Order: sequence, then structure tokens, then C-alpha cells
Amino acid sequence: MLYPRHRWKHRCVTVTNGTAMSKRKLTKRQKARIQSGQDNANALAATPDTRPIDAASLGPEISGRVISNFGSQLDIEGLEGIHNASLHRCHKRANVDTLVAGDHVVWRTGEPYGVVVARKPRTSELVRPDIYGKIRPVAANVDCIAVVFACAPTPYSNLIDRYLVAAEAQGITPILVANKIDQLTHQNTPKVERLMANYAKIGYTVIPVSAETGAGIDALQTHLREHTCIFVGQSGVGKSSLINHLQPEAKTAVAALSSRRDKGVHTTTASRLYHLQSGGVLIDSPGIREFSLCHLEADRVIEGFIDFHPYLGHCKFRDCKHLNEPECALLKAVDKQEILRDRLNNYHQIVSSQD
Repeated sequence: MLYPRHRWKHRCVTVTNGTAMSKRKLTKRQKARIQSGQDNANALAATPDTRPIDAASLGPEISGRVISNFGSQLDIEGLEGIHNASLHRCHKRANVDTLVAGDHVVWRTGEPYGVVVARKPRTSELVRPDIYGKIRPVAANVDCIAVVFACAPTPYSNLIDRYLVAAEAQGITPILVANKIDQLTHQNTPKVERLMANYAKIGYTVIPVSAETGAGIDALQTHLREHTCIFVGQSGVGKSSLINHLQPEAKTAVAALSSRRDKGVHTTTASRLYHLQSGGVLIDSPGIREFSLCHLEADRVIEGFIDFHPYLGHCKFRDCKHLNEPECALLKAVDKQEILRDRLNNYHQIVSSQD
């Protein structure tokens, strides 16, 4: 069932080396072996090449797009001439700004590595503060954010709302993807169903899917077609498994949830861009458990709650905090069940966390 929005604006299957295994859980040794292999691959990709680059041996400047950033090296997709649609490993000039998946760049071919010499202006970017409070881009030039949630790990509307606010702040259309709908008897299934109904009522597009059975994948493919979208959400909600359905050649690693805490295991370590066979571009991002909006002022945060819009500016006091002030338009709307109390609570929690 596809829930329309007023404006467009699973069980996890364990995979090793792209081959689906049986549904038994991985042992600690198997998990360690998989993680070690991934860590070694990432470390190798991030190892800087100390050999000097001969500028005379580089090709002419051409356009490209960042597929993935490994630290000191990047995978660049050529976008013109004989290098169109081909993948090249490149270094980045020291004077070039931070690059993320989706960035359009100017680069030059070379052996064994090319060089990125400039970053083109971004049309949009999804950003988040790091643990030191510094704003870091996650992906660039996207026009859609797909917030993926599921019955496991436990979904939280506060995290979903944070993503929605971030999307609205950048003018990026958000959609919600409810994964693992095949788990009908899970204790969190009623909560997922309430979330789906609540956000659909607000006006967001909600797409129920199952990476286990393939249910809803066609509807998701149709929605992603002709767009550049980023998958975001908690670790363990099944983003990688969905990508393997949407783009089988991706063969992204997936892992079972931690049995002790019902938490996701990080299998995606860097954002990566994929061209979908059914059309559209998809960026997979590492799963997280928290998403700070401390870079946004309170007025930007409240603007991100689209269901609040009809009531903003109608409070008795211009500086109303929407807590317990008399004649508060938002509090009246909550009393009339025109706005969900959870949404107003989430707004207050986000704002209070900014202090």
C-alpha cells in the first residue's frame, strides 16, 4: 500500500562476499572475520600513495561525480568523453573542499591514479555535526531522502523527525520507507503501523516494503526513478538489504541484529552512490543511532515540521515557546488532535538538545 503525500516535494539476510547464506546467525568468529576483511579493505583504500604526481602526465580536465570517498582516495565516475560512465580511483588536491558521494567535480586522468582538481557547486547537501560539533556533509546533490525504519531495531519518531527537519531545511523531498513488514508478529509491529499511519496523515509518502520477501520493492523502484536519493536510518533497519534488491550487482554486506540489544551492526562504513537498473541514483549512508540538528536555529527546526505551518504566527505572544503559554496556537491544535502530541514533544526535545 502506497500512502500519498500532498507534495512530492526482514528479516536481515547475512551476506558474505555477495553470496546469501542460510538464515542462521553468524558466530562471533564469522562476524570478526567479516569485519576484519572490511577493515583491511578500507585501510588499503585509505592508504595514501606517497609517489609524486607528475602534472605533465595527467590528462585534460573533465567532469566527474564522486561515487565514494575512502579518505585519501576517491572513486570518481567519468561523465564525458571516453571516460563517460567509467570508474577511476583518484586523489584530491589539498585545496579542494571536502568531497562526498554525489559531488560533481573536475578531475584529470592519470596512472595509477587520477586527481580531483575542483568541486562544482552543490544544489543540495545533507549535513550533520560530528562528535566535535563540526558540520560534516554526508551526501551532495540529492533531491530525495528516504528515511528507512523497521520493527527492529525499535523505531523512534524523534529520530525520524530529525531527518525530516534536516530534509526540509535543505529543500529535499523526504519519503518514509517502512521495511520488514513481513514480521507481522514482532512486538514493535503495532508501533510501526502507527508511525506509518501518522506520517501518512501528515502528508508524507510512506512506502511499506520487505527486503526479505520483496514486497513493495516495485513501488519503491517507481518512486526512486528519475531522482537522486539517499537512504538514511538506524543501523540494522535493512538499508543494505534493500539496496541488494534494487541493485543486485551492489552486493552490499548485511548482518543480523545484535541479539542482546536489538541494535543494528554497522555494515556500511562510507556513503556510496549506485545507479539503479530501474532508473534513478541511490546513495547508501552509514547507519546511525543519533542525528544532531545543533547547526539549526529553533526557527529553522520548527519550519521543518510541515504540519505546524498553518498555526505558526497565530499564537498570542510573538515569542511563544509553545510550552504552556496562554493562547498558543500549537497547543490548541494538539488539544483538538490536529497536531500529534508526539510531534510537538519531539520539537521541544530537539530544541532543548541544542542548548
